[in-house]
Amino acid sequence: MGITITNAARGQVKTILDGQECNTIRFGVRGGGCSGFSYIFEMASEGPTEKDKVFQFGSFQICIDLKSYFFVNGTEIDWVDKLMGRHFTFDSPNAASTCGCGTSVSFEVNTQEDAKEANDDESKL
Repeated sequence: MGITITNAARGQVKTILDGQECNTIRFGVRGGGCSGFSYIFEMASEGPTEKDKVFQFGSFQICIDLKSYFFVNGTEIDWVDKLMGRHFTFDSPNAASTCGCGTSVSFEVNTQEDAKEANDDESKL
């Protein structure tokens, strides 16, 4: 399934990376927050590793570690610019709930299907 990125998010990533030596964004989740997980979306200090899923979007790439990919597979990344602020959003089909602050998420995944896909991807490395 992979991930998708809207034109607005693509443009914002290009703006962020413009003039930088880095052309890689690291996307994933880490434990924490009131709902159990928090998204990470940051400039990578290093390129992808052999245990990352890598998605190329023109002049930049997004890498996701395989443990995070289990949760973020199918996510659409968007950039919103509204009166209350500008930020990236992550619309994941696996998200069960988010907290009121919008920075924490819990997941409900189809463990058999998703685990098989993650294992298939890992065996290709």
